[in-house]
Amino acid sequence: MAEINAVLAGLTAEELQEIKALGPKGHLGRHLIEALDRAAGGPDAGRGFYVVDGTVNHNGGQLHILRNDLSDRIFQSDTAQN
Repeated sequence: MAEINAVLAGLTAEELQEIKALGPKGHLGRHLIEALDRAAGGPDAGRGFYVVDGTVNHNGGQLHILRNDLSDRIFQSDTAQN
């Protein structure tokens, strides 16, 4: 599995901004899951950086959130700048 630094470096500024707008426990859309996979090295490579949160969407699909340590890293960088 890729390291957190590599994944963060592989996300575009827009993707990172969208994740920040969702908040630490925001549900990740399919495009953000694909972005995390891409940033981690390819299809499904980001698994583990996002986890299911135990809820399902209206179609019965599982909803994903960022893993705690990745979420902490993203959102701590915001509080460190303030």
